[in-house]
Order: sequence, then C-alpha cells, then structure tokens
Amino acid sequence: MARYLVERTFPDGLAIPADDRGAEVTRGVVAGNAQHGVTWVHSYINPERTATFCIYDGPSPESIREAAATTGLPVDRITEVSVLDPYFYH
Repeated sequence: MARYLVERTFPDGLAIPADDRGAEVTRGVVAGNAQHGVTWVHSYINPERTATFCIYDGPSPESIREAAATTGLPVDRITEVSVLDPYFYH
C-alpha cells in the first residue's frame, strides 16, 4: 500500500468542532475512505485553518480522489511519499 501527502485548501476555513458533531464528521470521512480502500493516517493544518496536509494510505492517487469525492473534500495535490527518519543513520 502506498502512502500519499494530500494537500487541500479551505478558503473559508476548516471548522470541525471538538465535540460529538466533530467526531461524527471524522467518522464519516473514515467510512467514506474505506469504500475506496483508503486510510486517513493523520493531518496537519495551518494556523489560519485554510490548508491541510493529510497523510493517507491507499492503492493509488485515483482511489484518494474517489474517496475525496465521496466525502466531499477538496484535493489540490496528491504526492506519493515515504518516510525519511533522521534517526535511521544513528
């Protein structure tokens, strides 16, 4: 399974409440992704909450795009990545 960095832009900002509604939203994303064999690993968000940088595992960039269409999330760019661990050489 390949790993991808998925960049997304939210011009009006991303608001996921830290309550049961937010948990329901994220569960919906996880379930929508699963329909396409995609796993959301974790995300980073900028301070303005207008951009996210998400790590996903999935079979292909196309599957990531299909999952995003299912969940209603934007996709600006998908880049296949691998881990570069600074402690690997120690």
